[in-house]
Amino acid sequence: MDSINESQPESNRADLRGADAVKQAKELIDKAQTCFFCTAQSIGGSSGARPMSVQEVDDAGQLWFLSADDSHKNREVERDPNVTLYFQSSPHSDFLTVHGRASISRDKEKIRQLWEPLVKTWFTEGVDDPRITVICVTPAEGYYWTTKHGKAIAGAKMLIGAAIGKTLDDSIEGRLVFQSQA
Repeated sequence: MDSINESQPESNRADLRGADAVKQAKELIDKAQTCFFCTAQSIGGSSGARPMSVQEVDDAGQLWFLSADDSHKNREVERDPNVTLYFQSSPHSDFLTVHGRASISRDKEKIRQLWEPLVKTWFTEGVDDPRITVICVTPAEGYYWTTKHGKAIAGAKMLIGAAIGKTLDDSIEGRLVFQSQA
């Protein structure tokens, strides 16, 4: 792993950057599939946070969403492209926070690539619905928390730890830096 803090003494800490940060984020996003998509500014009664399904995470770590052009979210992103995404794939593990910048497009080819039948729930005219936009979030940094050896081993360690009165921590967490920062 491309560690940021190689001298970090904590065995449950692994800060990652570049391709390793993207790989870790993709693993957690694939498990969660949805996030709270939070804009920096709320308007029109919006809280600035809403659940969204990630349609794709590409090899560069960019997250792709389909969104309606008349949504509060789109207007908020147009005002301020800074966003934060919060993921959780289970009650006790696999948490991820991503900070990045969002951009909106009407790229028809990308819409077709991201389209799936369930999306018709929101875009009733189908893949050619004139309201569909693509939001691309380019991540800058984030933070993750997961288990080193998977849920089964983490669960076993919790049960054993509770039985013997000792903390047997199987967690791993760290900072993610997706782009090189000068």
